[in-house]
Amino acid sequence: MRGEPSCPRCAGRVRAPGLFSDTWQCDQHGAVHPMQPVLPPSVEALSVAVARSQVPVWLPWPLPVGWLFTGIAHAGDDVSGARATAVACSGPAPLGGFGELVLVAEELGVGLGARYAGLPGPDPGEAVSLYKPADAKLLAAGRPTPMFHVPDAPSDRAVFVGEARGLWLWAIAWPEQSALVMYDELVLTDLRDAGAELGLLPCGALSPRLLG
Repeated sequence: MRGEPSCPRCAGRVRAPGLFSDTWQCDQHGAVHPMQPVLPPSVEALSVAVARSQVPVWLPWPLPVGWLFTGIAHAGDDVSGARATAVACSGPAPLGGFGELVLVAEELGVGLGARYAGLPGPDPGEAVSLYKPADAKLLAAGRPTPMFHVPDAPSDRAVFVGEARGLWLWAIAWPEQSALVMYDELVLTDLRDAGAELGLLPCGALSPRLLG
């Protein structure tokens, strides 16, 4: 059975637009873009999500050796389209063991990235100073993108945030040591531009990180 939409910030229940409000409502966070139920990773599910997204759908491409696409989540409804996307991939960690990476693109105030980062959100706020030297850099759609480490994240993960195509770009890695992948000339592609190449994407089991 398909699940119900939830709050992108707290995963709580949301009320659909109705007589007294024209927006989705969370009792704790007010008007929100509803997070849709996470679907098992497949090229078909990804293609549908990509087609309706109003924000980038970032994925390292090519994927690091041995890594797989392990799911996508998005916040938004059928009227507005996706206003935030979260794409998960998993594979061998740089220092051994198993690593996971979730990349979030979102509009200001949605709060999905902060949720996966384990931060109060909805945006990075004072945790990041965009005036200091970048802690890491990657290429996003061919453009150099500074990424800043968020020091207040929980100890089981590493969180970086930057800005790409005028929107927040979050990179959350588990365990913390897996963040070394951020220093390995990571190249991100917006899957809205991928076309037929989507069919070549190797898929793995659904990442439990997207359900958190």
